Amino acid sequence: MNDIITERSGGILRIEFNRPEKKNAMTKAMYTRLAEIFNEAADDEETDVVLWHSAGDAFCAGNDAADFLKPPPASGKPPQAQLMEAFIKFEKPIVVAVQGAAIGGGTTMLTHCDVVYAGQGARFQLPFINLALTPEFGSSYSLPARIGHIRAAELFLLGEPFGAARAAELGLVTRVVPDDRLFATAMETAKKLAAKPSGALWASKRLLKLGFIDQVKAAIEKEGQEFSQRLRSADAKEALSAFIEKRPPNFTKGAASVAAE
Repeated sequence: MNDIITERSGGILRIEFNRPEKKNAMTKAMYTRLAEIFNEAADDEETDVVLWHSAGDAFCAGNDAADFLKPPPASGKPPQAQLMEAFIKFEKPIVVAVQGAAIGGGTTMLTHCDVVYAGQGARFQLPFINLALTPEFGSSYSLPARIGHIRAAELFLLGEPFGAARAAELGLVTRVVPDDRLFATAMETAKKLAAKPSGALWASKRLLKLGFIDQVKAAIEKEGQEFSQRLRSADAKEALSAFIEKRPPNFTKGAASVAAE
């Protein structure tokens, strides 16, 4: 079974996460494939708009923990970096329908999208601090830029879940819609966008992102350095082990230092 399904019709490229049994948690292979899809869509003159949604009762539960702990590739760009680069370069509108859980990357990826509808039952969380990790996907810049520093700080530093109404209040999502109207609403918007003059549509998005791209690139570079260091820390090893073992983590004073290699 394909973890990501695509279909193009009438200028709309539909991308569907199709790993519902794992809450659409992302593997390294999914990051790589999604980057390929966006890069191909960027060069496809028949694609005007992307509509992104997920199968099952969750949008994306973030990284697949077991896959995340596997050694990184020996050479080349890491899968997450490939997707970040694809998002930054993508100049066509991205419409998203978010149902159920959007955790970690499932939330931070939304900051690179243009129209985000959340179902009433959607739940968001940026739990990096709880895993002794730091923000990623350029979100240390993109989220404060979108919702303001003090609001972003509350989400990042506490790492607590919040609902669709709060996400709309913060400005993280465009609008909250009934769960049974979520996909239809997103599709209606995608069709409206696809009917616009494509050159002006894409140019408008480019203008909206002026100044944003350079700042996000700088944030991604700094995040990568910090995230890599935190991932080797004793606290992160304990947090990830506790998550997999479904137990509370036991953080000890001084454990935040980088573990000896």
